[in-house]
Amino acid sequence: MGVGRLLLRSVIGGLFIGHGTQKLFGWFGGGGLGATGEGFEAIGLAPGRRNALVAGLAESGGGTLLALGLATPLAEAVLISVMLTAIRTVHWKNGPWATNGGYEYNVVLISALLGLAEVGPGGWSLDRALGIERAGFVWTAAAAACGAAGSLAATAAAQPVSDGATEPAVA
Repeated sequence: MGVGRLLLRSVIGGLFIGHGTQKLFGWFGGGGLGATGEGFEAIGLAPGRRNALVAGLAESGGGTLLALGLATPLAEAVLISVMLTAIRTVHWKNGPWATNGGYEYNVVLISALLGLAEVGPGGWSLDRALGIERAGFVWTAAAAACGAAGSLAATAAAQPVSDGATEPAVA
C-alpha cells in the first residue's frame, strides 16, 4: 500500500510546512517575514520581504501538497527549487557537510524528492485517489529540470542590494 512513501511524504512535507511557516509567521522559532526578509537581503535576494514571502509560500504550500500526495510532481519541483536556491545562495561555499553550514541536508532532501518522483506518491495519496498519480523517469527529470529552472528564476528576479553609496538619492 505504500506506507513507506506515506511516511516519507508526511515527514518531508511536514518539515517543509514548518520551515515555510517560520518564514511567513515566525512560528517554531522563525523570524517571520521581517527578520527573514533581512536575512534574504543579506545574501543578495532583494527585495528581501518579497523573496521571503515567496520562499515561505513555496515551502509551506509545496510541503502541504507533498504530505497530501496531491499534485506530487509539482510539489517536488517547487521544493527542489527552494533547496537548490538555498544551496546556491547559502551553503555551496561551505562545502558538503552540515556541520560546516554546507549543503549535505539539502542534497538529501532533493534526493528523497527525486526518489519519490520516480516511484510516485503511493496508494495513500490524493493523486492515486483522484486517478492523477504520475511517476517514472520522465516525471523525475521534469521535477529536477523545473526545480533547477525555478531556482535560476528566483535568483535572476532578485534585485541587487544597493549600499547607497553608488547611486544618488532621487528627489
